[in-house]
Amino acid sequence: MSRDEARSPHALEVPRWPAIGLANDHAGFLLKAFVFGVLAQHCDQVIDVGVMSDAPVDFPDVTRKAISLIQEGTVKRVVLVCGTGAGACIAANKIPGIRAAVCHDTFVARQAVEHDDVNVLCIGAWIVGPQVARDVIETFLASAFSTEEHFRRRVDKLGDLEREAAQALVEGRRFP
Repeated sequence: MSRDEARSPHALEVPRWPAIGLANDHAGFLLKAFVFGVLAQHCDQVIDVGVMSDAPVDFPDVTRKAISLIQEGTVKRVVLVCGTGAGACIAANKIPGIRAAVCHDTFVARQAVEHDDVNVLCIGAWIVGPQVARDVIETFLASAFSTEEHFRRRVDKLGDLEREAAQALVEGRRFP
């Protein structure tokens, strides 16, 4: 691991964001207020479309609301909080143009943005506590997609996969 890869999240300069989307399901409810507070420190507006209690809901419904914020151009990034992060991540990645990743450490949060242009961070409230959540969120917000050609080419290929799969669906054939 290089020194750059091991840098402390506490040394990051987090830019000010105009708006960030936030959503949670019932399993993410207990961590939600903390996450909201972290986001509020780094953006002008936190747009919260999550649930307001721990009453069971279906995470695909909550994820859909949050992702619509990106699709409408209201936000560039969203943070989803559920039990493990996995369900919300799967739901988000079903939507074209969304690149979501479950990140429970700062290395993955940074790599996911820099190398894969991730625009949705998924966190598991059952997996991480507040301090790890803070570090991961701040790393996600401080990171930017690399300008290196090989990363750009790979993300372009993700878009190609989305378009090819959509075309196959329209034509009623299997993909690939």
